[in-house]
Amino acid sequence: MTLEPFGARLRRAMDERGPLCVGIDPHASLLAEWGLNDDVAGLERFSRTVVEALAGRVAVLKPQSAFFERFGSRGVAVLEKSVEEARAAGALVVMDAKRGDIGSTMAAYAEAFLRKDAPLFSDALTVSPYLGYGSLSPAVAMARESGAGLFVLALTSNPEGREVQHAVRVEDHVGRNVGATMLAHLAAENAGEEPLGSFGAVVGATLGDLSVYDLDVNGPLLAPGIGAQGATPADLPRVFGRAVRNVVPNVSRGVLRHGPDVVALRDAADRFAQEIRTAVTAV
Repeated sequence: MTLEPFGARLRRAMDERGPLCVGIDPHASLLAEWGLNDDVAGLERFSRTVVEALAGRVAVLKPQSAFFERFGSRGVAVLEKSVEEARAAGALVVMDAKRGDIGSTMAAYAEAFLRKDAPLFSDALTVSPYLGYGSLSPAVAMARESGAGLFVLALTSNPEGREVQHAVRVEDHVGRNVGATMLAHLAAENAGEEPLGSFGAVVGATLGDLSVYDLDVNGPLLAPGIGAQGATPADLPRVFGRAVRNVVPNVSRGVLRHGPDVVALRDAADRFAQEIRTAVTAV
């Protein structure tokens, strides 16, 4: 049975729980801060604690696949369990894997993360379009079939991204840069979808005024950069303008540094969620 489309499920989760997305980023320094060893046991304890603390109250959890993959098959097994338990507790899971390839390889990535009976099935997947947006077609098709979603890298907060995302395509006679082209593709994917399309963009919350871009793609905007990277919830209306209601702000270290205490993690997430809700509803 196909799930209700991701965009509809996300809209409902954001309205009910607030729009906060918390990353699950068990990198070595954070494991050490929690007093855990940098091994599979530490990884499992960290991930289980975050899921226990937050999966029942935040809209989205976003595990960073790389931090699990570095431990090999045992780390991936922890990731599978974390995804399963987070979804069972009511959180939507966005797998941050940033996959991108062509043809059958892209199709295999889609099957790994977006096929409904896959061990790593997630509600949405981050993908890289820089082999051409059309290279994502297998993932788009699989997401539609499964009721899942995609978050396409469009305007990322890392400085290196500008050399690709801000380049103007020679073929584009209206002078759009690559990032704007990706937004236009997503708007086309989401045309006519209600209450929200399932194909979103990754747009950094640290980028400042983005009014020159049409961010109203009728889909979600995953916005990293809140907290440790310098952006605040109060910045969201200025950065995203009229599209701010569809923004899914991502906080990782700003919440995770309060662990391993479950109550402290919940309190930190609740504070961010309330600040985000206040900023968004004020627009």
